[in-house]
Amino acid sequence: MHYKTYYDSPIGILEILGTERGITGVHFVENKRDPDPAIPLPLKDCCRQLYEYFVGDRKKFALTLHLEGTSFQKSVWNQLMKIPYGQTVSYKDIALAIRNEKACRAVGSANGRNNIAIIIPCHRVIAHDGTLGGYGGGLWKKEWLLNHEKKYRGF
Repeated sequence: MHYKTYYDSPIGILEILGTERGITGVHFVENKRDPDPAIPLPLKDCCRQLYEYFVGDRKKFALTLHLEGTSFQKSVWNQLMKIPYGQTVSYKDIALAIRNEKACRAVGSANGRNNIAIIIPCHRVIAHDGTLGGYGGGLWKKEWLLNHEKKYRGF
């Protein structure tokens, strides 16, 4: 069975989706819909860890994630989770890390299809020239997340 709940972050409402076994999605949404009355532990843990992240206490998430995508997309998302807190890499860096240096555009596409915002930190991927590139939640949110992590990086 799938469940949903919401977390009110400093940059907007996050809808958290999952099962009793793990998280399947974290998305920015405009409005809350009816959350499920009984929320399983993985979703509660996700809310707690997001809170800790936003107050600067958590630098790495420890959640069971259920990734739904192609093997290429999963390889990109797994590589994204290796980007250290408060640091950025380019799409080319990710392509090189997954041993497919010509796949920069495909990496960008997989990055854009990331279904688990913040926890799989696609916001840490920027263009090779140092510009922010894109972000499904909006560029101002990407910039906020990067600045937030820089602020707490040393603690």
